[in-house]
Amino acid sequence: MKAILGKKMGMTQIFTEDGTVIPVTVVEAGPVSVLQTKTEEHDGYDAIQIGFQDIKENRINKPKKGHFDKVGASYKKYLKEFRVENAGEYEVGQELKSDVFEAGDKVDVTGTSKGKGFQGAIKRHNQSRGPMAHGSHYHRSPGSMGAASDPSKVFKGKKLPGHMGHEKVTVANLEVVKVDVEKNLLLIKGAVPGPKGGILTIKQSTRS
Repeated sequence: MKAILGKKMGMTQIFTEDGTVIPVTVVEAGPVSVLQTKTEEHDGYDAIQIGFQDIKENRINKPKKGHFDKVGASYKKYLKEFRVENAGEYEVGQELKSDVFEAGDKVDVTGTSKGKGFQGAIKRHNQSRGPMAHGSHYHRSPGSMGAASDPSKVFKGKKLPGHMGHEKVTVANLEVVKVDVEKNLLLIKGAVPGPKGGILTIKQSTRS
């Protein structure tokens, strides 16, 4: 199981040798530090905890500071735990970079989608609008709220206006087109969730 945290830098395109254009997302993948290892014997499962992006000491709380001081690592802004089969092979303090992946690997990318605030049912759920002429007063409203005295309520989950975006989204089975080890960049084919600067979780795909 290969995994890393990264930051979305934006999108661009690259050309193959035969001139094919490939749209790619550029991700700054690491470097991340291994802060903790968990094993089946001691914790009941195998996993590693990694930290990404350095942060000043006065920007973290006491419990986290104690955790970092215990392992002797620099303070990190983002922490993430990954389940791996070979947790015993990792060492606390070990640094992981973009070269954990190689061109051709398939990955699942998880991020937080762009927030779009409060939106109506047409934009949020792709519903259709009503007639715009001939005396109609129904244009962009959500439509019928359901039956009358039975069931006398609106069922949970009805598609209505509300908060849109800013939620966890995973795009599966994307291809790593290129790995730039010197600049610590991954070029991933296609689009991934979130805005520029958004934090991403990149894991070896389980669906290929």
